[in-house]
Amino acid sequence: MSSWRTLLLRIGDKCPEYGGNSDFKEHIETCYGVLWRELEHSGDDILDFLLQCAEQLPHKIPLYGTLVGLLNLENEDFAKRVVETTHTNLQDALDSGNCDRIRILMRFLTVLMCSKVLQPGSIVVVFETLLSSAATTIDEENGNPSWQACADFYITCILSCLPWGGAELIEQVPEEIERVMVGIEAYLSIRKRTCDVGFSVFELDDENQNVRDEKDFLEDLWDRIQALSSNGWKPDSVPRPHLSFEAQLVGGKSHDFAPISCPDHPQPPSTLSGITCGKQRHEAELKYPRRLRRLNIFPASKTEDLQPIDRFVVEEYLLDVLLFLNGCRKECASCMVGLPVSFRYEYLMAETIFSQLLLLPQPPFKPIYYTLVIIDLCKALPGAFPAVVAGAVRALFERIADLDMECRTRLILWFSHHLSNFQFIWPWEEWAYVLDLPKWTPQRVFVQEVLEREVRLSYWEKIRQTIENASALEELLPPKGGSNFKYSEDGGEGTKEHELSVELNSMVKGKSVARQIISWVEETIIPVHGFKVALEVIIQTLLDIGSKSFTHLITVLERYGQVIAKLCPDQDKQMMLIDEVSFFWKNNAQMTAITIDRMMGYRLISNLAIVEWVFSPANIEQFHSSDRPWEILRNAINKTYNRISDLREEISSLKKSVVSSEEAAAKAQEELEAAESKLTVVNGEPVLGENPARLKRLKSFAEKAKEQEVSVRDSLEAKEALLARALDENQVLFVSLYKNFLNVLMERLPNAFDEEMKGGLRPTQTDAMAVDPDETSTMDVDKENGNPKSQANGERAGSGYNIGEKEQWCLSTLGYMRAFSRQYATEIWPHIEKLDTEVFTEDCHPLIRKAVYSGLRRSIHEG
Repeated sequence: MSSWRTLLLRIGDKCPEYGGNSDFKEHIETCYGVLWRELEHSGDDILDFLLQCAEQLPHKIPLYGTLVGLLNLENEDFAKRVVETTHTNLQDALDSGNCDRIRILMRFLTVLMCSKVLQPGSIVVVFETLLSSAATTIDEENGNPSWQACADFYITCILSCLPWGGAELIEQVPEEIERVMVGIEAYLSIRKRTCDVGFSVFELDDENQNVRDEKDFLEDLWDRIQALSSNGWKPDSVPRPHLSFEAQLVGGKSHDFAPISCPDHPQPPSTLSGITCGKQRHEAELKYPRRLRRLNIFPASKTEDLQPIDRFVVEEYLLDVLLFLNGCRKECASCMVGLPVSFRYEYLMAETIFSQLLLLPQPPFKPIYYTLVIIDLCKALPGAFPAVVAGAVRALFERIADLDMECRTRLILWFSHHLSNFQFIWPWEEWAYVLDLPKWTPQRVFVQEVLEREVRLSYWEKIRQTIENASALEELLPPKGGSNFKYSEDGGEGTKEHELSVELNSMVKGKSVARQIISWVEETIIPVHGFKVALEVIIQTLLDIGSKSFTHLITVLERYGQVIAKLCPDQDKQMMLIDEVSFFWKNNAQMTAITIDRMMGYRLISNLAIVEWVFSPANIEQFHSSDRPWEILRNAINKTYNRISDLREEISSLKKSVVSSEEAAAKAQEELEAAESKLTVVNGEPVLGENPARLKRLKSFAEKAKEQEVSVRDSLEAKEALLARALDENQVLFVSLYKNFLNVLMERLPNAFDEEMKGGLRPTQTDAMAVDPDETSTMDVDKENGNPKSQANGERAGSGYNIGEKEQWCLSTLGYMRAFSRQYATEIWPHIEKLDTEVFTEDCHPLIRKAVYSGLRRSIHEG
């Protein structure tokens, strides 16, 4: 007999523990029988494990709720403890703002009500508590509307419970639940619609796309609940196993649920302004984020048979599995293909995973996780899912011109990695038409960047073989070859620089130390040949020595970084240094990025030098046709951000250490004083009442504890000073970054008062390259061979590209500007006053302001 833990864990699965069948009723009866026998001896363990399963396998909550209902018939005390523990957990989750736990525990409570374990009135009280808090939050006079993200989340929690228990609530407490629905409708009428244009996967134009008229996520969910209500509260996606035991469950005792309370939110800022409210709104949206931004890749015909609420429920299932099984990719894929629904959902599953991979400002997990899940799903459903993924790629490729710049980068990285797990096989002939497009068009750049990333993951000859069916695409492969050493045998011999390089090479091989090489440079090279020759010789030679492998590069930088630091102490010289690195690795974008990143890590190059170099004329011309400069800029800002994050974590840890060391010192001092108080006086002389050795030991302990406390305090002060300096440097970095963006964009953007600016930079027909909803052939599975039907989509899109090069440059650069603003919003908001004063002034172009403000979720009218 399988253990009760395994039976609880595997309930609802088609697994050996249940004889391979998938009958929920049999599973519940089998599991109940085993649990009932074990309850007397292992009640506490069963309670803990059952609640853990309900929280971390939430797509099985109806099964667990029914189990508790059956156990309630025989052991009311156990069911009461389940309710009480769930109450404690829910209150803790509310207090800490644990969104996922709040949402799932409320679903569990709803299901317990369906199984007669919980009074339906208790659920209504929970709903009304959340509703009251939400309504108070957005009240202009008594609340703090900046925290609407929290209020919206509470309303979402209420609505998302209804597919699991709406029918029972309407049947048992119709007036009470109607009161809640009226309250939600009133809330929706006074809240502000959230319009996160800067967080959409596809870049939309406000006027042309009628963004302001579209429903936001909460309004959409409300409509789906209304449709569910019209359908008699019968979703196809929610199993209702309690109905099979209804005759038994009705005899159980329904327990009360103690009241809960919602935490108070911060008071509104004393000075109400766009900036102060914006900072609080950003804080609220960080704490209560949107978990899904729906991505409609496929035609509606692929999911139109679903009830509106079923799409929401399946998305919830999929997101929960991705969340709770993120450390077990095989188990995650297995659960995703075995959801408790009666219809096929491969297309919806693909859209949901891609929505997470492309979620802005960042996905819940690292992109590699979604890559692995997609690979495992392709293996788990070999007859269906690979074709669906291929269809998604084709659909996204067709709309690549409208894709957010950060999402494009993620899609490129994902697609190249995905193909590397399937022998790099792809029907490239479908996209061969991109060669007829200008070099800067998004589709051509996408193919070029995917091929470049594939070369990084394999090798040049291998990738050339994979595009044999579209051999012309070889033109888009990165240059073949390694380094570009100035003094190589091919052309650098015989010059004075070559001789100096050979001499330096000999010194390095002879294990000369950095100090000797610095003296040689200062005494032999600079006085005779000047700084520029010295820099070229040193950097080119050291990079050549380090070019054999990544380890060689690290070794060279560690041994001779002082030489480079001495040569390039200021920003201008560091920019010349980056030029030399870029020239040396001009045929290898990956090594250029790695070398600059490592040099920044060793503090040989400052982040400001990298920013200035990226915005130098040679790189500016590549902004719309290559990811090379953007990769280097992203690395530099990421490294700066990571340093600050590390310092914050260290300070947080040190603060805890200070508290514990204070307690330890106080305790040691207390013990010492207690021992010393036992001294007695005999004939006018003190006599030890304690063991002298123990007293000496206690004194030593007290001194060491005090020293430890002082040491930790000193470390904390040092780290706080470092953080303060890093934050000041961060401010300088972002001011420099935005000033550079401003300078290059102001030169190229059309006049803000031109007539053409009314519609932005895009032409009126922005959907010329969008997917035709009626054209489904690129996404269908060819029944004969299981492969996607091939179609040269370029026949339609390849005839031309209706955006000029200057406009495309502006669109790409504005897109990257918005992406940086969005990704580093937390670091930018503290410096927004300075940025407003120095960068986003009245003269700032409206499209620049729009790009930055949309990334910060800031109203264009603020500032």
